[in-house]
Amino acid sequence: MLKGKTALVTGAATGIGKAIAIELAKQGAEIVVNYIGNKDVADEVVKQLRKIGGKCLAVEADVSNQSQVNQMVQKTIQEFGKIDVLVNNAGVEERKPFLEKTLEEWNKVIAVDLTGPFICSQAAAREMVKRKEGGVIINISSVHEDIPFPGYVSYCAAKGGIRMLCRNLALELAPKNIRVVNVGPGAVATPINKKTLDSPERKKELEKEIPLGRIGKPEEVARLIAFLASDAASYITGTTVFIDGALMRNTGSL
Repeated sequence: MLKGKTALVTGAATGIGKAIAIELAKQGAEIVVNYIGNKDVADEVVKQLRKIGGKCLAVEADVSNQSQVNQMVQKTIQEFGKIDVLVNNAGVEERKPFLEKTLEEWNKVIAVDLTGPFICSQAAAREMVKRKEGGVIINISSVHEDIPFPGYVSYCAAKGGIRMLCRNLALELAPKNIRVVNVGPGAVATPINKKTLDSPERKKELEKEIPLGRIGKPEEVARLIAFLASDAASYITGTTVFIDGALMRNTGSL
């Protein structure tokens, strides 16, 4: 579905980001694997992508640092000549009661989870506009752009912000033929959920809340991303597509 496309995936060294990079490569896209800190892990993803037969490049950049993001986008242009798809996947979360959370901890999550997508989207969209051939920006949001999650106030605030960032950018960029879509995963088996997955009791309690009765797989999210990034989804923009096993319906959200 994505043959001839170039996709930049932030936070692509592990978890959902890694699954997205692999699936987009399977669909024919050239991939830029963004990572921060652990080059060896990113290099392993690059090896997997090359086994698939895709062209790829690993670039280290802090998505909350505008200078580093601009350099990453320029490396993408230098290597592949364009950027057709941006997947804002990089994210962090920290559990702490609201009354105990420090401003530094708040700022860290907001910087990566909300400011990062703003910086990356702006840099990528400017290149898309230059080419005059449109593009797609996909933000990995969460069911927590709508469902409160006590102990994760900064994460929920960031995802709520991503909801409106998506809607606003969709309106501003539609005349440039750039689509903007959020994907809102529910519970997915990734390293960030390791504590829950390693606890049979916590895992069982979580599964009880999900009507489908199980936790999602990164590959399931990745397949949705591939579809939304393709021309098959050419009329989808300005909305959030939830992939949560009906978790949100069970909580009465939306």
